[in-house]
Amino acid sequence: MTDPITISDGENGVRLIVIDRPQKKNALTGAMYDAMRGALEEADASAAIRAVVFAGQPGVFSAGNDLADFLGQARNGFSDAPALRFIRQLARTDTPMVAAVDGIAVGIGATLTLHCDLVYASPVARLRMPFVELGLVPEAASSYLLPLRVGRLKATELLLLSETLDADAAHALGLVNAVMPADMVVEHALAQAARLAALPQGALSASRRLIRGDRERVEAALEAEAKAFDAQLQSPESQQRLQAFLSRAKPA
Repeated sequence: MTDPITISDGENGVRLIVIDRPQKKNALTGAMYDAMRGALEEADASAAIRAVVFAGQPGVFSAGNDLADFLGQARNGFSDAPALRFIRQLARTDTPMVAAVDGIAVGIGATLTLHCDLVYASPVARLRMPFVELGLVPEAASSYLLPLRVGRLKATELLLLSETLDADAAHALGLVNAVMPADMVVEHALAQAARLAALPQGALSASRRLIRGDRERVEAALEAEAKAFDAQLQSPESQQRLQAFLSRAKPA
């Protein structure tokens, strides 16, 4: 059986993390979150890894959480879930991160791109954050980062109404650097990551910190979301919505 997270390191200092579970639209399990978190921790600890690229399989980046697995992992609360451990690492990672988005990017598939330094998309990329639809709240500090990027009104539309963004709309909003043919998007992301990896590392790290701003605010937003997410996860409305989604039935 193919490993659902494949990790490969190039001689140019770029680590490629590929979400490889196409039969489930690259929905993420706890084990997959742990694998990606470990890959980011290793990148920060290694002098040889100087940039990271996230990619999915052709036509799908990630459908977000595997909800059945997620609910099983979160029985003791969201604070113990592998998903939150991965999200915390996203916010703390010092190694530059690049995303190559082809196809659907739902939930964490969309919000992880907010932590990336560069994002490239294919024409069929579709970003969607359906947290409220599921009786939950935004995660990965998206309630803080998204309004900074696109303004409060547009962020409200995307986070509360779960509006879908196509690639061109995401580009126009500044969520994507460029839109290019699907067969070029990963190659281009890797090339841009290689450019980052080749830069003077001290200057790159210092400049990245200046561009990204106050990490403490991001982490504070992330933790506030986690607390609210945990409360909502236990609520009847969320349980109803999640079970309805799992059974493919509409909630009453």
